[in-house]
Amino acid sequence: MTVDLPAGFADWLTLREPADAAARATDLVDRVRSRLTGTPLVVHDLGCGTGSMGRWLAPRLPGPQHWILHDADAGLLARAAADLPAAAADGAPVTVETRPGDLTRLTAADLAGASLVTASALLDMLTADEVERVVAACAGRPALFALSVVGRVRFDPVDALDAEIAEAFDEHQRRTVGGRALLGPDAVDVAAAAFVRHGADVVLRPSPWRLGPKEPDLFAEWFAGWLDAACEQRPELIGPVGAYARSRRAAVAAGRLTVLIDHRDLLALPTVNP
Repeated sequence: MTVDLPAGFADWLTLREPADAAARATDLVDRVRSRLTGTPLVVHDLGCGTGSMGRWLAPRLPGPQHWILHDADAGLLARAAADLPAAAADGAPVTVETRPGDLTRLTAADLAGASLVTASALLDMLTADEVERVVAACAGRPALFALSVVGRVRFDPVDALDAEIAEAFDEHQRRTVGGRALLGPDAVDVAAAAFVRHGADVVLRPSPWRLGPKEPDLFAEWFAGWLDAACEQRPELIGPVGAYARSRRAAVAAGRLTVLIDHRDLLALPTVNP
């Protein structure tokens, strides 16, 4: 899988990091903690980006840890490695290495010895075949995949155009790019079914963003991207969206609008420890 990252992608990851941290399902960490084996714990982070998952999760795991960061972008890998915590909450050391490459081509051998495989905001960017390969590589070891979009956006108060724009955005998430039919909002269900076929127990939890006047920069960036994707998918929306966007932005600035962007976190635990 080759993905051309948009300009400013690293800045977008940094902007969204606090919302991601607030949204992730902490009870799934509690569930997986007792199933982790190995000293140090070996954690593979797939599609690590700037390393937000490591910054969030490493302090929540016990004892010495060795993180192996996977990403196709060398710049993101370097940034993630530099910013990972040096110690867990109990003071135990956290070490890191990076592995550039196509994470959808990973095999079970690449993840041999892993105590945990994790990723954040990844699954919805993959195809069905890619999800199946990733799941097959993870099979037999705990896996925690956070923040997959599921196609539910709810504004308060509602507007007549909300549903149509959301529908167009979901279509865009499922578009075909370079011959790759992206799963978008269907990804977490496809991944859950694949993990079950590989003999895992799967737990799903909601991990929604809740945005409003207290997150003006993130709302502005998310809202602009949401509208742009919807209009790219359905150009007939370009005209009506102008007044809609002005109204929604004014409502947020006045403290009269909030939005919930739903995600799901997935934990897969092998029925029998590897």
